[in-house]
Amino acid sequence: MAGFDELTHGAEIRRRAITQKLEAERQAERELEIARQVQMRLFPQRMPEARTLDYAGACLQARHVGGDYYDFLDLGQRRLALVIGDIAGKGIAAALLMANLQANLRSQCATAADQPGKFLQSVNQLFCANTADGDYATFFFSEYDDESRRLRYANGGHLPNLLLRRDGSLERLNSTATVLGLFEKWDYNLEERQLFPGDMLVLYTDGVTESFNDSGEQFGERRLIEALQRHRTLAPQDLIGSVLAGVRSFNPREQQDDITLIIGQVR
Repeated sequence: MAGFDELTHGAEIRRRAITQKLEAERQAERELEIARQVQMRLFPQRMPEARTLDYAGACLQARHVGGDYYDFLDLGQRRLALVIGDIAGKGIAAALLMANLQANLRSQCATAADQPGKFLQSVNQLFCANTADGDYATFFFSEYDDESRRLRYANGGHLPNLLLRRDGSLERLNSTATVLGLFEKWDYNLEERQLFPGDMLVLYTDGVTESFNDSGEQFGERRLIEALQRHRTLAPQDLIGSVLAGVRSFNPREQQDDITLIIGQVR
């Protein structure tokens, strides 16, 4: 009888342990879902008005939360900032850094139109001060003048973003600075481009081009450019949807990295 009681007691202990483990997993899942919802609200909730630019953005996260970031900021004086970034790392840690970068940008953006250099340096200094050694983000900041159709940008270690001209030619907007967060003394160059009706600005993170298929091939810049040119008559939001569908078709397996894309078309 004592042996039976011991077996029953042992089974009850195992049952409770399994129940507690399942409840802990459910709680962790609920907390991750809350974190995902909070992070989604950090992405743009409104689109600043632009008379000469149609634009849209989207982020597909590989996990509940991620480190990709994009934003649209009204800088005043008919100027619009289109921003994209990629935090080093994944998961909760990257999501917290992404929130920190977003807060830094939005708190400092009042100076961006008149003093873009001071603005970018302030963002880098705040990011350095609020993050651990070794944390960094690649970052692309662009300012579009809605009246003159001029684009001013700084590329902090990010991919060469793309400018597809109306005549079909392509310009790569290469790096003009180091990444954010590693160096308190941050050197940068601001570049300018004149845009014309029919030109297309494309900002993206490496989750787009570094998506692999079953054969180990990357989606790559070439496929991205081909997809953009093939569907460039679509409105930006529809064009983004088409490109993302192409990436998912190329790699139907579980997504390994965040995928973020901004497209602006000059009217």
